[in-house]
Amino acid sequence: MGVLNTDLARQLGARELGARLWRLAPGQASTRHRHRRTEELYVLLEGTGRMRVGSEVLTLAPLSAVVVSPRTVRQLFNDTDSDQLWLVVGAPTEPANTPEMSPEELADLYPDGPRALPPELDSEQGA
Repeated sequence: MGVLNTDLARQLGARELGARLWRLAPGQASTRHRHRRTEELYVLLEGTGRMRVGSEVLTLAPLSAVVVSPRTVRQLFNDTDSDQLWLVVGAPTEPANTPEMSPEELADLYPDGPRALPPELDSEQGA
């Protein structure tokens, strides 16, 4: 989805833990997704955080954190006027190679498809 990010876990040689920094500019979002086994910790480092967890939309202040269980659908999005910087940490690691997934796996892990914008941004694009 064109979001700047860095794979901290790979840089540090972690094997059982995934960790990334995500910088979302205004109008950007991560994919709406769930995991089979990975529990994730989302920590907002900069900006005003916006996040959908299940059907709930959260607004977070810097240094706020949210833990999301594996089968819960989640998505970061930025409908504010400034960048957001997130630390996202999860375990156990779980590969997500979308080109190798069956249509059933894709539909399960990405309920709206791997590139769908959240309603907060989708309506802005059509305006």
